[in-house]
Amino acid sequence: MSDPLRLGIAGLGTVGAGVVKIVRQKAALLEARTGRGIAISAVSARNRDKDRGVPLGAYAWEDDPVVLAARDDVDVFVELVGGSDGPAKAAVEAALKAGKDVVTANKALLAHHGQALAELAEANGCVLRFEAAVAGGIPVIKALTEGLAANEITRVMGVMNGTCNYILTRMESGGLTYDEAFAEADGLGYLEADPELDVGGIDAGHKLSLLAAIAYGTQVAFDAVELEGIGRVSIEDIRQASDMGYKIKLLGVSRMTGRGLEQSMSPCLVPATSPLGQLDGGTNMVVIEGDQVGQIVLRGAGAGEGPTASAVMGDVMDIARGTRVTTFGAPASALVPATPAQATTPAPYYLRMALADKPGALAKVASALGEAGVSIHRMRQYEHVSDAAPVLIVTHKTTRAALDAALAAMPATGVVRGDPVALRIEQV
Repeated sequence: MSDPLRLGIAGLGTVGAGVVKIVRQKAALLEARTGRGIAISAVSARNRDKDRGVPLGAYAWEDDPVVLAARDDVDVFVELVGGSDGPAKAAVEAALKAGKDVVTANKALLAHHGQALAELAEANGCVLRFEAAVAGGIPVIKALTEGLAANEITRVMGVMNGTCNYILTRMESGGLTYDEAFAEADGLGYLEADPELDVGGIDAGHKLSLLAAIAYGTQVAFDAVELEGIGRVSIEDIRQASDMGYKIKLLGVSRMTGRGLEQSMSPCLVPATSPLGQLDGGTNMVVIEGDQVGQIVLRGAGAGEGPTASAVMGDVMDIARGTRVTTFGAPASALVPATPAQATTPAPYYLRMALADKPGALAKVASALGEAGVSIHRMRQYEHVSDAAPVLIVTHKTTRAALDAALAAMPATGVVRGDPVALRIEQV
């Protein structure tokens, strides 16, 4: 019988404690499915005395995760510390240089340093796996690197931040303002210590950049992701989008075009009857489109102890079985630098604006749109608010550049009050 696969776990928060529980409680199942025992040799965290709800006395303790990463009795270093730099980066580099395989849930680390770490892993004959870094318990990394490897991927999109989806869902179901739904999510502990990572789209943008690298064979290009958070989405947008048959989601979309790689993470409208439109609460969904399989939809828990620990252990079990897969599904040396391209694929857009209550106001707006080459598909006017009339417009397919030109011309009409809201309508 093979010797056990020995783990060193750095970070004993919610996910780290969940991994320890799985190893302790499901030892027989893990061995039956991999043909090899899986054991924990040592652990590391900032506070040795904290009660984590699981016994840790049987494991060696290291205060420094870098020291843990280099221990002789560790075969796989499991990094659950978090952060794009600092101890997490130093420890992962130390583990790879020591010839140890690495499993991580750290999306920020890979979004900023993925190419360098992939090269380091391959130079030392190691694997670097990160299923838990994207969409929690959904096995989307494995789907792209293995199950769909024979496909040319044409589009990857999805809802990849459960907190934002919860806020948008509660705005609709509870009639809450953005601030009210934000406060509710905060009270439930859903927000990061820096909420902007969630509501600003940064967390989800990290995930999208990793999926795009695998899907299109490029180096990770997080800096090229067009980011827009959900802070400008109002309860009026939620209601009026619903009235037109749509739901608003913080949606990540990536495509490889003739101009380069499009990556955007922004609020979009999707048909209410589509899989993405029916996604409520903190659930995640990733939609992958390939030239051979068509559209694949993956849905599940995007965070939490059990789902994320499950993803970590899936990677650990692959290593125990002897499965060796390159970090981004192709040798690091074969990954080409991504040429960033602003999203230019034509799409319909949702526009919300307030117009002065005067004759000819709608005609002036329609003229500004028409002069920029943007045609109107549908238009609705709602009850007056003070001296302004809320107007909702859905355009025919157009480019963002044409729409921006039309929006830039709006102040000169003299009838638009405030800044219009423009959201892309993504066909699913």
